[in-house]
Amino acid sequence: MAFRKRSVVPQSGGLLSNQPVAAKQSLPQGVRPSPLDGRLTTSTGTHSLDSLLSGHSGLALGTSLFIEENGTTDFAGALVRYYAAEGVVQGHHVHVLGMNEAWGRELPGVGVDDSSSRRAESRQNDEKMKIAWRYERLGEFGAGSRDRNASQLKGPSDSTSTAIFCHDFDLSKRLTLPSPSNVKFVPLSTKPNLDFKDADSTLSPFTVFLAHLTSQISATPITTVHRIVIPDILSPAIYPTEAARPEHLLQFLHALRALLRKYPTQLTVVITLHSTLYPRSTGLTRWMELLSDGVLELAPFPSTAVAIKSNPTSTIQEEPPQGMLKIHRLPIFHEKGGGGGEASGFGDDLAFTLSRRKGLVIKPFSLTPVEGDSEAQQGGLEHDHGKATKVDIEF
Repeated sequence: MAFRKRSVVPQSGGLLSNQPVAAKQSLPQGVRPSPLDGRLTTSTGTHSLDSLLSGHSGLALGTSLFIEENGTTDFAGALVRYYAAEGVVQGHHVHVLGMNEAWGRELPGVGVDDSSSRRAESRQNDEKMKIAWRYERLGEFGAGSRDRNASQLKGPSDSTSTAIFCHDFDLSKRLTLPSPSNVKFVPLSTKPNLDFKDADSTLSPFTVFLAHLTSQISATPITTVHRIVIPDILSPAIYPTEAARPEHLLQFLHALRALLRKYPTQLTVVITLHSTLYPRSTGLTRWMELLSDGVLELAPFPSTAVAIKSNPTSTIQEEPPQGMLKIHRLPIFHEKGGGGGEASGFGDDLAFTLSRRKGLVIKPFSLTPVEGDSEAQQGGLEHDHGKATKVDIEF
């Protein structure tokens, strides 16, 4: 039997009991840990898109998202503008490659009801009971619900924190960039060739992009979050014909992927491509998909299919879907559930709708009842002797 005073607390060897606990490092604005594995994530500026990204409720830092679109519409351009506008509001460094300052003047502004609704929601959360706070946090990030994804994360020391992870934007407004703006535009050189000589095909047009990104990222602290925006890559109106050469494009994407792996807590990339010019059946597009972490495809409906008459018997006026969303790959697919399951909608038929205030909303696709089919809408409550009575309906 060991004789020892009961008031003395035994200490483990090599550790001091009076050693202070290391303070928790504060996260940058607009960044929060994933509910699955704790990796850092940031918002894409679209609530419904955040809920689809592998259950992480946001785009994981160090990953890229490749968005393709068919037809002549520009829904992918709206998504990438939401992504850039969210970075501007959160104070992130936004690098727009291939575009000039005119593209930045078209960013949507923050909605008016955004701040007031968040304050009302925070007051409701403060009034809730604090007994079962552990169970209340389980559904905070959500999996498809906009309200859950929009809920605020409160720190352990500040219960009145009003940090917003994803803002609501209004397409009818324009975002005013701050004077010391963190948005950098890197357009391609449009200097006319006065020598009337053929362009040198050995020079890559993406060299200026890599030089800009390398210098900008290395010159900022490690806590700075960078967003790389590449809208309409390989568009003939922006890029020269040499940009579509595999030795130039694939080398640029390999270098971009290397930057993502080198700065896994600072960098995210979103690229858009018109698949009408470069279909998925071509080898170049398939290689671009393989070098991206997440691949989405937007298939808008024809203009004749969008103009659907509203049902007068319906009490809820829902906006008709404007196209289908196909998920080919999601970033961070692992054994903990990321990348699949009913939480992310992987494998389901998804449709999207773009509106002025709600933005781009992604939801499961369902066919509406045929107009004029009153029997199907009423449930077919008829039999051979006439209409169904109350006795027939009751069990």
